[in-house]
Amino acid sequence: MSARRISVRLRLTLVYGSLFFAAGAILVLVNYFFVERVISQTVLAAKPGTVFGTGGPVIRIPADAGTVRAVAMTKEMYRENIMTSMFQWSLAAVVIVGCVGLAIGWIVARRVLAPLHRMTETARRLSESTLHRRIALDGPHDELRELADTFDSMLERLGRAFDSQRRFVANASHELRTPLAIDRALLQVSMTDPELPRPVRRVGAELLESNTRQRRLIEGLLLLAQSERELTDRRPADLAELAGSALTSVPEAAADLCPAPVEGDPVLLERMIGNLLDNAVKYNDERGLVVLRTGRDRWGSLVTVENTGRVVPAGRVDDLFEPFRRLDRDRTGSAGGAGLGLSIVRAIALAHRGSAEARPRPDGGLVVTVRLPPAPVP
Repeated sequence: MSARRISVRLRLTLVYGSLFFAAGAILVLVNYFFVERVISQTVLAAKPGTVFGTGGPVIRIPADAGTVRAVAMTKEMYRENIMTSMFQWSLAAVVIVGCVGLAIGWIVARRVLAPLHRMTETARRLSESTLHRRIALDGPHDELRELADTFDSMLERLGRAFDSQRRFVANASHELRTPLAIDRALLQVSMTDPELPRPVRRVGAELLESNTRQRRLIEGLLLLAQSERELTDRRPADLAELAGSALTSVPEAAADLCPAPVEGDPVLLERMIGNLLDNAVKYNDERGLVVLRTGRDRWGSLVTVENTGRVVPAGRVDDLFEPFRRLDRDRTGSAGGAGLGLSIVRAIALAHRGSAEARPRPDGGLVVTVRLPPAPVP
């Protein structure tokens, strides 16, 4: 159970109020001590037979026993009345001043923390498409101004980094695909020669297969980079319809499709479902089972792909979502994949503010579930 959150403003106010109360209490104690000392050294110090008078009327205190007792009682009552009244009024003054101090502390804390609230609000609104925002804090060059300027400098560096990434993805999409397409075209044209020797034809087929793997790797890396970026254009979509389109390339998969409305990029979502199916087919048994399900639960819309296959250790499941990670080298080589399938799935899910999880089946295989926020009700 987590402790209740106490704001910095409240803590500062309590500190200010505590200082007021502490200073007031010390003042009351000092005042109490000196007043009692002054009273004790004047009238209350008089004894029977003492003569008072400084040029005015002379007062002589009788020295008989009755008078002694009366004077003693009078002095004690006089002292108690004075000290009690002084203590009560002083305590009331401390309480009033302390309450005023709390109010002043609350106002001062709000003013002091206003720049921090401004920085927090700016940070909450930040996204890949709003990195141009700045705090631009005015005021004296103090620690808060220095913090705000440092935050603005960080945003500027982040903006340049994201711009560089966008340019890289755009350039790589062209610069990497074009040479591979040219090499593939040259190989295919060369393979059409009927007089081509069999050993050369075999090498050409291997080169075409290598070209295909490289093309898939590059497309996977570019898609992964694109998926990790925040979505700027969201449109209504239904995971059931997208799953139906993805199933056309995997006819052997069974399906149980129920409406699952979401909001996002339909192209990326269909690619996500396609990657789930491709991964399930690649690492399935020869006569295994692949089942695709879509639907809704209390947390949102979801798509689930289940397959059979080898037993996956529970401690290694999270590793499968990391780029280029496999349980062993045999699976990577035999499947011909680049090791990016589930990484792309999780990246697309996170870009849609969702999650991707997997759990191993007891008799082998995986159950991968992607859960996305439901589409807003119009």
